[in-house]
Amino acid sequence: MLLPKRVKYRRQQRGRMTGKATRGNTISHGQYGLQAQEPAWITSNQIEAARIAMTRYIKRGGQVWIKIFPDKPVTQKPAETRMGKGKGSPDHWVCVVKPGRVMFEIAGVSEEIAREAMRLAMHKLPIKCKFVIKEEIGGEQ
Repeated sequence: MLLPKRVKYRRQQRGRMTGKATRGNTISHGQYGLQAQEPAWITSNQIEAARIAMTRYIKRGGQVWIKIFPDKPVTQKPAETRMGKGKGSPDHWVCVVKPGRVMFEIAGVSEEIAREAMRLAMHKLPIKCKFVIKEEIGGEQ
């Protein structure tokens, strides 16, 4: 599971997820990518489940990049606790994903294998996603 080694402030506010992704919206490493179509919080468990689904399907062929990292703590108070008494302790970590963000990339496999691997990963994520190819979204530098 992904989580930060150290953080400066243990508790954050929830924030807002309005707008489109301005960073991380191009394919930078691989040939094929998985692009988010909706805003969401993606948990570290969901990222790990999608990664395992992709790597199992491509059977150690090619390479997979994870372009998102869960660095936002989500707090939760214990069950059956009365109201008040401050904010809860960190429960899990999430990554704020906006529409247009490329979350995963694959290289070194054929397009049909990459498409099926990304389709399996999409089912593990709580948002609508789109399979993209490097030339389509202008990822060349």
